[in-house]
Amino acid sequence: MKAYWKRAFPIYLMILPGLLYFIIFKYIPMFGISIAFMKYSPFKGIMGSEWVGLHYFRRLFAEGDFLLLLKNTLLLNLLDVLFFFPAPILVALLLNELRARRMKAAVQTILYAPNFISWVVIVGITIVLFATGSGGINQLLEDWGLGPIELMTDPRYFRWVWLLQNIWQGAGWGAIIFLAALSGIDPTLYEAAKMDGANRWRQVWHITLPGLRGVIVVMFILRFGHMMDLGFEHIFLLQNPMNQEVSEVFETFIYKKGLIEGDYSYSTAVGLFKSVVGLVLVWGVNRLAKRFGQEGVF
Repeated sequence: MKAYWKRAFPIYLMILPGLLYFIIFKYIPMFGISIAFMKYSPFKGIMGSEWVGLHYFRRLFAEGDFLLLLKNTLLLNLLDVLFFFPAPILVALLLNELRARRMKAAVQTILYAPNFISWVVIVGITIVLFATGSGGINQLLEDWGLGPIELMTDPRYFRWVWLLQNIWQGAGWGAIIFLAALSGIDPTLYEAAKMDGANRWRQVWHITLPGLRGVIVVMFILRFGHMMDLGFEHIFLLQNPMNQEVSEVFETFIYKKGLIEGDYSYSTAVGLFKSVVGLVLVWGVNRLAKRFGQEGVF
């Protein structure tokens, strides 16, 4: 036993910071979920607040905003799954085909860099370029005798602006995990395919993509766990009174109810609803993947 602990102690020591992080910031805050079932008052605390059961959940489903929030959240997530999810896979496949090392390193740097630019900067640049009346591109269009593009205020453009910014910022960084998976594919498979006369496209279709299948399935399952999440900061920065009918989602609703109006119990109930839906979706998609012969997440 002493020999085991002598050998394993450094490993446990390495795990400890990550374990403490999850205990302090993930598990202990779960106690706050109980706020969703009580009329919480900061002055009375969790132990002294009145228990109201499912009152706030019934209020959520009865709210006129619920269907709008659900529709906007699901539509944006559907666009994300259809267009953003495949983007890192495509980027990884293209990077994998680059043979010149310097060119590959330069392209990777260019693609990874946007991940380190905050949403404040990205949205700020978009506003500077497309703001009505003062935007650089809109002024240029007006000089050419064309009408301005109401990119930031027209609700029709909101979802596509959000999606394109997501792809620009995250596609390169998201490709890293797929590039790591590509490095695990046996090179002799490609050599054998070349000897059989397979071109680049057939090698990608019959060797590369099947080699990525397991990682793609796992990432797809995990993505469904966030079908009710969109990230608060990006949506909030793009939102304005003109596009609010298409940009109001659960994150912005929780922020307004919880932090602005001080309705902590209601905002917690909405957050718990999102978490439960995400858990059910992960479980369902995981079972579906196993039925089709794939290895699930659990």
